[in-house]
Amino acid sequence: MDDGRRALVLGGGGQTGIAWMYGLVAGLAADGIDLTGADLVVGTSAGSVVGANLAAGRDPQDLLQAQLAPPHGEIAANLGLKLAVRIGLTALGGSREARRVRARIGSFALGADTVPESERLAAIEARLAGAGWPAVRDLWITAVDAHTGAFRVFTRDESIPLATAVAASCAVPGVWPPVSADGTRWIDGGVRSMANADLAAGYGRAVVLAPMSGGIGSAASPRVQAEALAALGRVAYVEPDRRARRAFGRNVLDPARRPAAARAGRAQAADVAAEIARVWDRGAPGRGTSHGGA
Repeated sequence: MDDGRRALVLGGGGQTGIAWMYGLVAGLAADGIDLTGADLVVGTSAGSVVGANLAAGRDPQDLLQAQLAPPHGEIAANLGLKLAVRIGLTALGGSREARRVRARIGSFALGADTVPESERLAAIEARLAGAGWPAVRDLWITAVDAHTGAFRVFTRDESIPLATAVAASCAVPGVWPPVSADGTRWIDGGVRSMANADLAAGYGRAVVLAPMSGGIGSAASPRVQAEALAALGRVAYVEPDRRARRAFGRNVLDPARRPAAARAGRAQAADVAAEIARVWDRGAPGRGTSHGGA
């Protein structure tokens, strides 16, 4: 039953995913569709950065323009095929029970040679520009305990700073260092799911933006999670279209790809605006799942 509450789910996808989501949200805003009015924002990995800035009340147009400028304070990294294969083999190298799979990936992450944790945290703080936990709406940031594989949702009700929670959610195994908080170390929330869209199950309307449509091992894909949500309420699911995928290139962590990805998201907004409006606008007719960009 549609209770009128709205959830915005923002998935993982690296630097290009951040830029694409900013472009998409800005394009929708220009068409009068304000996704920043969500009652709940769920952010995973790249989506945690976007969610934190949107929940802080930042203008989507300003966020888009920042993606078109030269990247300052960002650390170059490469999420290539070799690393993806290593993570995949780690996931498959033992018990298939989800938490144990995540713990194995966490162990791999803990042993990886990365930049110092303090350097990575400074880069995340620069992205958030001092934003703290919002008081107006709920912001949920996802992460995984690197030692136990336990899934965690960080909220404003805890003592963990927002930048720390976001850094944890963005800690791609083998690329970025696990983040220290609450007596343990945390890795990317995308290890559990690239979008964790199932967290929006209690909301009557949801928009799911998924820069990466796959998942690690047997983890449910964003699309599958969105389809499950559609049985409970109105859902619009959007993944990058062909132009956006070309803009992303082969390395989603490359800051140089941000402008093209942002422009692609801005252009794609026109194609998905009508369906998102039917889901998002209160009182709009229709029910179901949009698969924009599929």
